[in-house]
Amino acid sequence: MDHFEPRPRSETATRVFNVVVAAAMLVIAAPIMLLAALAIRLTSRGPILYMQERVGLDRRWTRTRALNERRREDLGGAPFTIFKFRSMRVDAEANGQAVWAKQNDDRVTPIGRILRATRIDELPQLFNVLKGDMNIVGPRPERPSIFVRLREQIEEYPVRQRVRPGITGLAQVSNAYDQCLDDVRRKVAFDIAYMRRQSLGEDVLIMLRTIPVMLLRIGGW
Repeated sequence: MDHFEPRPRSETATRVFNVVVAAAMLVIAAPIMLLAALAIRLTSRGPILYMQERVGLDRRWTRTRALNERRREDLGGAPFTIFKFRSMRVDAEANGQAVWAKQNDDRVTPIGRILRATRIDELPQLFNVLKGDMNIVGPRPERPSIFVRLREQIEEYPVRQRVRPGITGLAQVSNAYDQCLDDVRRKVAFDIAYMRRQSLGEDVLIMLRTIPVMLLRIGGW
């Protein structure tokens, strides 16, 4: 899908919208985030926050940009550090291999199960939005090692990086966590559908759909 182009939108208006929403959400969510941090600290060994490298926006997907922006290694997009509340044991990946979480995963802590089910573990990513790494709405960013595997197995996968990744998105509110390759293919289709019609109005609708997903623990585990 090299010819695919997301629907054009104003970068300035989008940036202002995301900064304002992220700042407002941080104020509203501050008590919840404080309680989550305290619960993690009191119930499990290790840091409160979990930081991990993810693949972000690909600014090189047009030939003009590709000539001006060269990286020694094609990661599929600009790498950035994502912030989350830690929901797993500190030795969850002791062998260094990236592994998808699964339902009833014994690496997840008791508090972590609540945080993941309600998506509260994602709230620190509001700081990623303020930094400009992410938007509130967009395709979910993946780890570089997993990204490399997925782009080899799913032709359309790299297309997702042509817009800034998001905390929530059409794919996230329409599906549960990934458990297999078919789940990823289904989400990629939703991501591309979003990119075809992306707008501030569409973002607001997806944000509203995210609320019941969090409150009712839809698709979370």
